[in-house]
Amino acid sequence: MNHIELGQKGEDIATNHLIGKHYEIVDRNYRFRNAEIDIICKKDKKLIFVEVKTRHSSAFGEPYTAVTWKKQQQIIKVANHYIKQQNSDDDIRLDVISIVLNQFGMRLEHIEHAFTP
Repeated sequence: MNHIELGQKGEDIATNHLIGKHYEIVDRNYRFRNAEIDIICKKDKKLIFVEVKTRHSSAFGEPYTAVTWKKQQQIIKVANHYIKQQNSDDDIRLDVISIVLNQFGMRLEHIEHAFTP
């Protein structure tokens, strides 16, 4: 499985995880300019922007460590654009779902409030 297929598989797993936790999926792969938010969902009257990171291994660090300060700034920019486009006044939250997926199984970590806007 190449990195694009792995990323898509991870986003599908993350979406199913969120649905199982009673989140309402609002949008997926929302793009603004050359940045993207993987999943936008709602729960408890909050609009939640979710970045999904999937790797075959954590040998070089957990997948969530790839959500660098620069990546966070890109996510915040796209989230702000989405909020303006939707004219939303919901409270927001920025989460990361970190997935290790390989022949031995799958490990998922959902980090709520992973960073602040």
